[in-house]
Amino acid sequence: MNLSIQRTLAIFLKDVKDVTRNLFVTTTLLVPILLAIAYRNLGDITLEIHYTVINLTFSSVTAFVQCTLIAEEKEKNTLRTLMLSPATTAEILLGKSLLSLLITLMTILLCIQITGYVPEHVGLFALAIIGSCLFYLALGTVLGLIAKSVMEASVVVLPIMFLFGFGTMLETLASNNAYLKLLEYLPNLQLLRFAELLEQQKFTSIGLPLLVIGIWSLLGALLAVMVYRKQLQKR
Repeated sequence: MNLSIQRTLAIFLKDVKDVTRNLFVTTTLLVPILLAIAYRNLGDITLEIHYTVINLTFSSVTAFVQCTLIAEEKEKNTLRTLMLSPATTAEILLGKSLLSLLITLMTILLCIQITGYVPEHVGLFALAIIGSCLFYLALGTVLGLIAKSVMEASVVVLPIMFLFGFGTMLETLASNNAYLKLLEYLPNLQLLRFAELLEQQKFTSIGLPLLVIGIWSLLGALLAVMVYRKQLQKR
């Protein structure tokens, strides 16, 4: 697959300029940060609380920023120009995802500094975080391509914020109801499960949650490419 770094970086730099002028997008960064500060002031912070903040970052920053950036391109009709340019699907989707990825990682680093979370194994933690981030980038891309405007994008992403941001609360519900057992395989709950196993140093068992997160990311990426190409055909 031909991938031009120059074209990818050009798309990324354009997004950087757009975000600096969009206060609506940048204010979403405050949501997980303020939550982290609130939890820190409560005193004792459990592992579940640490990952509630991290999962909220994925939903309120990664998915939201990605969704609104793409929806804004559609609203301004600049996405059509981008699609008709020499840039490939991979270059466009990668370029449109780089900024959201960097913002997410910086926000997570800041939040865990605030809450005082220190993972047992930094390398494995980073792997799980990046794997999860890829899923939310794909999800934000799909929602952004479906939405017709920034306002619509900000509405359609709200259920995602609640489901995946505060979804760790669903774990108790799923464990008490056989019909809701599948909820345990949501990527946010699998990330928490991974963290629990990592905390217990059960390194031989962390492969399953990492695999599930990887499957979610792969399916999300495939869906994002399919929706993008469908939009491209309409142009």
